[in-house]
Order: sequence, then structure tokens, then C-alpha cells
Amino acid sequence: MLKKMADVTLDEGHLRFEFKDVDFAEQYDGWRHHRNVFSSACGGAKAVDFVVGKGNVIWLIEVKDYRHHRRDKTISLWDEIAIKVRDTMAGLVSTKFIGVDDDERRTSRTALGKRKLHVALHLEQTKNPSRLFPQAFNPANVRLKLKQNLRFADLHPVVFDRTDFPAQLGRVTSI
Repeated sequence: MLKKMADVTLDEGHLRFEFKDVDFAEQYDGWRHHRNVFSSACGGAKAVDFVVGKGNVIWLIEVKDYRHHRRDKTISLWDEIAIKVRDTMAGLVSTKFIGVDDDERRTSRTALGKRKLHVALHLEQTKNPSRLFPQAFNPANVRLKLKQNLRFADLHPVVFDRTDFPAQLGRVTSI
């Protein structure tokens, strides 16, 4: 049986993600199971922004856009991403077994049936740094820290922005 591929558009902040020919692309942090059940589990669970399935790969994508607001969290960016990935992986398993939304259960089963997991950070920063909005992160350094922190999930996490978003997934534009 052939699976029907779809184009899915999702917005996150000032960015529009147009996923092409995917099995699914969903705003995971908006799932009913995550919001109503899992986010309060074990002292609080976090979530990545998007869960995307294409071919034999599930993508967990976190979006950070520092073009309009500076980062003000005390936790490091790479630790924050690692926690969100860990909690999302656990949340997908929880949804598969006890989720009450049929679509979310179906997506979690499909996601957990994939053979590979890729973690991605979509990191937007100002292209013209200033004192007010400096370029806070070197993407190569962030990639290295993510690689160290995400060994439990993905040995080769990726960091990209609108200019180098993976073409096989689609494209990203500002809105």
C-alpha cells in the first residue's frame, strides 16, 4: 500500500514552514495529550515545536528566532533543546499508549515506527548584529554542544536557518 504524501504549512512566531511531501508534520507542543496530560508529568515536561515524518525518518525540530527578542533564559540553549527532545520522545510513547485523540495516537504510532531520528534546531539570528540585537550564537558551536548533549537521540543533530533549511523537507519564509 502506498502512503499518501502531503504538503503541510505550519507557523511558528514570525516564520512559516512549508513541509513538502511529508507523511506528517505537526505542531507537537500544541498536541492535546502534551498540553493536558504530559506537560505536567514528573514535575513538568517540555516539547519541541514540530514533529515531522518523511520516509523512514522522524524529525524533531525546535525553532528559536532571536531576530526580534533576545534570549533571557538562564539554562543554556543546548541543555534546553536536549530536555525538549528527551521529553518529546517520552511524550510520543505516552501518546501512543494512552492518548485520547485518535489523530495524535496515529501520528505517534507512525512516528515511533520510523527507523531514524533526526534532531534539528532552526536558529534565526539577526543578519546585521548590533548592540541591541547581537548575534548571540555561533551555529557551529551550537551544533557541537548539541552533538555532545543529544548522544542519546541523534549523533548528528543539525542547526540551520531560513537560508539553509533542508531542501528535502521544504522551505521556510518570514511572515
